[in-house]
Amino acid sequence: MLLMGDEPTGNLDSGRSVEVLQLLRRFNRERGQTVILVTHDAEVGAFCDSILRMRDGLIVADERVKHPEALAEAAA
Repeated sequence: MLLMGDEPTGNLDSGRSVEVLQLLRRFNRERGQTVILVTHDAEVGAFCDSILRMRDGLIVADERVKHPEALAEAAA
């Protein structure tokens, strides 16, 4: 199954935005749920494992994000 969100935190305050993003991340981690988010907000992108940047309909960058918990696991 695929879960897609277009600016899922666009009209939320910062506290609720974090709650929604944590819930989406938990779906991904615990249930193996694929989540695709479309956003212009770099803070939302920081919750993601991979970021595809697009310009004029073309992918111009493909980045893998290192999260603090992943870095801690790698160091252990």
